[in-house]
Amino acid sequence: MEEKKMIKFNEQEKIDSVNGALALRPQINEIVDEICERGYSNICWLGVGGTWASAMQATVHMKEMSAIETWAENAAEYLTTGNKRITKDTVVIISSVTGNTKEVVDAIKKIKAEVGATVISFVDAKEAILLDLADYKISYPINEQLKFFMVADRFMFNNGEFEDYEDMYAEFDKYLAQDLVEVEKQAEPFAIEFAKKHWNDEMHYFVGAGNQWGATYSYAMCYWEEQLWLKTKSITSNEFFHGMFEIVTKETPVTIYIGEDAQRPLSERVANFIPRICANYTIIDSKDYELKGISEKYRKHLSHHVMHAVNNRIDVHMEIETRHPMEIRRYYRRLEY
Repeated sequence: MEEKKMIKFNEQEKIDSVNGALALRPQINEIVDEICERGYSNICWLGVGGTWASAMQATVHMKEMSAIETWAENAAEYLTTGNKRITKDTVVIISSVTGNTKEVVDAIKKIKAEVGATVISFVDAKEAILLDLADYKISYPINEQLKFFMVADRFMFNNGEFEDYEDMYAEFDKYLAQDLVEVEKQAEPFAIEFAKKHWNDEMHYFVGAGNQWGATYSYAMCYWEEQLWLKTKSITSNEFFHGMFEIVTKETPVTIYIGEDAQRPLSERVANFIPRICANYTIIDSKDYELKGISEKYRKHLSHHVMHAVNNRIDVHMEIETRHPMEIRRYYRRLEY
């Protein structure tokens, strides 16, 4: 589809954004290499809301490949419960658009004051309190998951667990940015029809697994609930058969994301079963989208990027169908809470 026919689609801007993020890798590698040379005990990905979702993606990515102790920590939960695994030898990784998210700011202040862990901070803004509080700081907009995965991959490479690291990123540097805009182009007709069909759903269910689960949770919560004001529920593919599927009927809107990492069979199980009980389901499979120049063995690391590109086009057309600009909020950062 021609670019001029696609609303809110600046191809060069998107290419430059991804390439700009990939260009951060030498800076990221310098930070990670310095930490590895000094020594560390574990890695904590800390966030809240959408950044916690990205933390879950990074964690499952490392869980599949690495023996390094790592986990996703919810900042608000940490403030009440704490976590004895976070010590002076822990690497805490955070991300924020504004750099002033209250729960994350308070959690990092607590961590620095009580244990003095090393903090790596990614913030879209050039100046922010979360940059001031960090030991290492990188300011670059959006591309949160890509930045997180570059950190994770370097830690695993330095731990002797990612022998194809250099080869994989050589392919990403050459092809990924263009590939993702091609995914958006390919997804456009589907996104138009999906939005027309589902813009007024009373409730929509999203199902995902693996490195796609964090994005599934985030898409339901951050995009449809927070930005489009549509009621949703997200569920992991492995938990779908333990409660939720009992409320699915022929008319229930269900979207299943199928990625290409080790947990793909969990989502395939849901996709194979769903036609027996539902006639209003959608399957979005990253395998249906070509990633030219990317080796088959590296596609599993990109499933969530493919889904994000597809969702980008759904968002544009959901805005059109609902007549609801996604930047509007009722309560978020408008009321005290």
